Amino acid sequence: MALVYNEIGSNKRKTVFFMAGFLIFVIGLGWVFSYAFHMYWILPLVVVFASAQTVTSYWYSDRITLAISKAHEITHENNKDLFHIVENLCITAGLPVPRIYVIEDSAPNAFATGRDPEHAVICYTTGILEKLEKKEIEGVTAHELSHVGNYDIRLMTVIVVLVGIVTLLSDWFLRFTFLGGDDDSSDSGQLGMILMLVGILLAILAPFIAMLIQLALSRNREYLADSSGTLLTRYPEGLASALEKISADTEPLEVANKATAHLFIANPLKEHKGTRRGWFSGLFETHPPVEERIKKLREM
Repeated sequence: MALVYNEIGSNKRKTVFFMAGFLIFVIGLGWVFSYAFHMYWILPLVVVFASAQTVTSYWYSDRITLAISKAHEITHENNKDLFHIVENLCITAGLPVPRIYVIEDSAPNAFATGRDPEHAVICYTTGILEKLEKKEIEGVTAHELSHVGNYDIRLMTVIVVLVGIVTLLSDWFLRFTFLGGDDDSSDSGQLGMILMLVGILLAILAPFIAMLIQLALSRNREYLADSSGTLLTRYPEGLASALEKISADTEPLEVANKATAHLFIANPLKEHKGTRRGWFSGLFETHPPVEERIKKLREM
């Protein structure tokens, strides 16, 4: 299991790097915009607004996601075998047993949501429960429980909010600039002009950069959950086999969309099935390549 621990350590370091870079980027963007317009209240306003949006998402994102996905809760009597799998893995992981939801769809997939382990939900499609063997469902469940235990859902909620803030701030800056901006900015000399040009460039590129950071972080968390899940089951082949079956299935998940796709264990949209992807197109993926994930698991 040494390789598993090495993989977990590497992924955690990458997560810290991405998060720190994202926060610095957002704060730096707010500072440049506020300095370029001599409106120094912009930066604290951005921080307050981002905090407020994060709190709102923290409390209600799971309900919104489950409603969009048309998921319904099941009880122990509905599927005793599934409940026993979840309960046993929760004991191993030292986590509270989450609520279990099901999406009536034959496309195999699953995701976890909730603001913390005490309010977590694991959601399965009927397709994944019908098409996977017990060991494979255990691998998928361990992966999703790792998302819960690692607080990935909370992290990705914050990231989504930050991306929204960057987009709104960039749009506001461009509108303000082309409407005339701050009259005092013409008196700021060469430095002010340079900052204004930098601000315009950042306003154009910022949403693109923010989205790439979000997607990179999302892909990294999938690798981490794969590795952490393996520690729960001690059987990497279960998850590897499950990912093979999920990726081989060509049916897209009808209730999924671009806003929720990153939550699922594998891309539910099936947009790139059968196509060859280069490194550049890979930057825009919500999930790392399934082939790479399977390879890493089997090396463990």
